[in-house]
Amino acid sequence: MAINWKKTVFVVCDIVIAAYLLLAITAFNKPGAITTHCTEVKIDIEQNSAISGFMNANEIKRILTRERVYPLSWDMEDVSVRKIEEALQKSPFIEKAECHKTQSGHVCISIKQRIPVVRVMADNQENYYVDTHGSMMPESRYVANLIVATGAISRKYAQSTLTRVASQILKNPFWKDQIVQINILSDGSVELVPRVGEHIIYLGPPYDVENKLERMRKFYLYGLNKAGWNKYNYISVEFSNQIICKKNKRKK
Repeated sequence: MAINWKKTVFVVCDIVIAAYLLLAITAFNKPGAITTHCTEVKIDIEQNSAISGFMNANEIKRILTRERVYPLSWDMEDVSVRKIEEALQKSPFIEKAECHKTQSGHVCISIKQRIPVVRVMADNQENYYVDTHGSMMPESRYVANLIVATGAISRKYAQSTLTRVASQILKNPFWKDQIVQINILSDGSVELVPRVGEHIIYLGPPYDVENKLERMRKFYLYGLNKAGWNKYNYISVEFSNQIICKKNKRKK
């Protein structure tokens, strides 16, 4: 009886593939097949395209080392993802931390950080940050290129009104680069200190901020570019139908 070599080859290949899959699955499920030591700690920090946070990989490592849960070179069985997450969640600058282990010996950490929008240095001597959600963050040794808010700022004002004003400024690339300080007057009205020019911008009450900033931007383009950036020392866009300017007495 003639052997059907073609059929035999297919059968043999099927057997080999089945045996390979069986061995792979068995090996995958054996604890001894998993890398026994942590060979790498992968840290992924969610970034905001417009605003920088405080966290970086070195700071995450520092926190975990201080809490004695940095897992590099540890036995994977001794690595507790729960303890790592809990250690990171203690930081007032981290909104959410997630951790998992891989069979290749990696410990993967994902961080969602709290993003500060303004630093408050109030007349009442309080010094803190406010994040994108209006939540307060403590004064920190970390450095962030943020707008500074000064003046008559209560915590309630900072968490509601000031956060909204600062966010309006930061979402506009033009004003994000131009404004360095927000000053709050005793009646709650808003002054802005620009990076370029010797003038103060008065927004008035903190509403309709986006439209006020847009009118001021157009005045920059079509007014100050011709008249000179230092001609005025106070420019008010409080009212929707006019821009009021006070001349700089030092300039002729």
